[in-house]
Amino acid sequence: MRNSLRVLLTLVVVAIAVAAGFWLWNYYLFTPWTRDARVRAEVVTIAPDVSGWVRTLNVNDTGLVAKGDTLFEIDPARYQAALEQAQAKVENREATLKLRQTEAQRRSQLSSRSISAEDRQIAQINSQVAAANLKQAQADLASAKLDLERTQVVAPVSGHVLNLQLAAGNYVTRGTSVMALVQSNSYYVMGYFEETKMPSIRVGDPASVTLMNGDTHLRGDVAGIGRGIADANTTLNNQQLPQVQPTFNWVRLAQRIPVRITLDDIPDETLLSSGMTATVRIEKPDGDHPGDRVSPPTSTATPENVPADRRPTQQAQQPDGTPDQNAVDDTQ
Repeated sequence: MRNSLRVLLTLVVVAIAVAAGFWLWNYYLFTPWTRDARVRAEVVTIAPDVSGWVRTLNVNDTGLVAKGDTLFEIDPARYQAALEQAQAKVENREATLKLRQTEAQRRSQLSSRSISAEDRQIAQINSQVAAANLKQAQADLASAKLDLERTQVVAPVSGHVLNLQLAAGNYVTRGTSVMALVQSNSYYVMGYFEETKMPSIRVGDPASVTLMNGDTHLRGDVAGIGRGIADANTTLNNQQLPQVQPTFNWVRLAQRIPVRITLDDIPDETLLSSGMTATVRIEKPDGDHPGDRVSPPTSTATPENVPADRRPTQQAQQPDGTPDQNAVDDTQ
C-alpha cells in the first residue's frame, strides 16, 4: 500500500512538472508578451526663427510650461529698426504709385498732337511697375513684422522643458535647437515583440503595461504595428555592393517588430519619463479565441464578367458522387 502511494505521488509530481513545463514553454514562446518595451512621448524641438542675443530667459531645465508661455526673448532692437525701414519703403512706394498713376491719367487725356502714343504707353507701364514695387514693399513689411513677432519664442505645446542649452546673454542662430519640450499627455509605450508572436497581436487588443519603477501597472490598447525594420544586409560598401552577413542555418533569431501601445487613464501620481523600461502583455478581447484570428477563406465564386469559355468547368457527378465520364461539357 505504501509503495503504491509512493508511485502515485511520484506520477502526480511528474504530471505536474510536465504540465508546468508545457505551460512555461507555451508562455515564453507563443504568448504575446515582451520585456523589451520603452515609454515614449512626443518631443518638440525648440529652435528660434530669428537670430540674436537672448535678452530674457523665462524657463528652467525640467520645468513645466503651458502652451503659449514665453520661453525666452531675443533682443528686438534690430528687428524693430527693420520694421520701421520696411514701413518707410511702403510709404515711399505708395507715393510713387500715386505719382505714376496721375501722370498716366493726365497723359491719357492729352491729344495725339500734344503727346505721342509711345509716351502715353510708357506712362501706363510706369504705373504698373510702381504698383508691383508697392506689392513687393508690402511683402517685405509683412516679413519684418513676422520677424519682430518671432523674437518672442513661445511654447507650441504644454509640457516639460528638457536639455536646456541656453542662458540669458547667449547668441542664438535661426534654426539651431536650444531645448526640447516633452509634450504632456502624449506618453505611449512602444513594445518590440518577436516575429513569432505577431500572429497573436492585432490592432485594438487590450494590453497590460508594467513599469520597472515601483512595479506600476497601466492599461492600454494596441494602436498600431510597425510595417518595417532595418535590415543590416542592405548596407552597401564603397563599391555599392550589399554587405550580406554570414549566418548559420541552424541558428535563426526572431526579429523584433515594434508595436505601439496607447495608454488609458494615467493616474496623476504616476511618474512617466520617455525612455522608461516596461513589460507589455497583450490580452485577448472578451469572447476572442485563437481560432477566430485565421484569415477568411478566399471566395471561389465565378465572376460574372469572366467569359464563359474561360470559366472553370464543373464535371458532372453520378448519384454516388463519382464523376460521370459520359457527361458532356456544355461550355465548349
